[in-house]
Amino acid sequence: MALLKVDVVSTERSIFSGEARFVEVPGSAGELGVLPGHTPLLSGVRPGTVRIEAADGTETFLYIAGGFVEIQPDRVTVLADTAMRAESLDQARAERAREAAAALLEQQTGDIDYAKAQAELAEAVAQLQAIRRMRKQKQSR
Repeated sequence: MALLKVDVVSTERSIFSGEARFVEVPGSAGELGVLPGHTPLLSGVRPGTVRIEAADGTETFLYIAGGFVEIQPDRVTVLADTAMRAESLDQARAERAREAAAALLEQQTGDIDYAKAQAELAEAVAQLQAIRRMRKQKQSR
């Protein structure tokens, strides 16, 4: 069985390095599903969950925000501004961040930076989705 070499790194450290039979990445234009032999591609990434399926079927979930993904026929490299394992995310903190960003967007004053508030809301929602996906996968075992 052909496998992909997968590396996910943040600006601070390597988060994941290993082999996989399938990788799902939140590309800037939509979800990217990558199998061995994929056509070369370079894309921006948006906040979301990277799902890495190992040869034995086990799955690893990572949260990423910002950066790029480079796809080659035998390799996937994610260079993310922020990257962490889904189990490292704090659900309560992500909920508070989502609520705070949503509240800012509801204000109709000119004193807020809407683009920043929208980005913060997108990141908080993506973190919560990563947590839910990881928990759902653990419950199905």
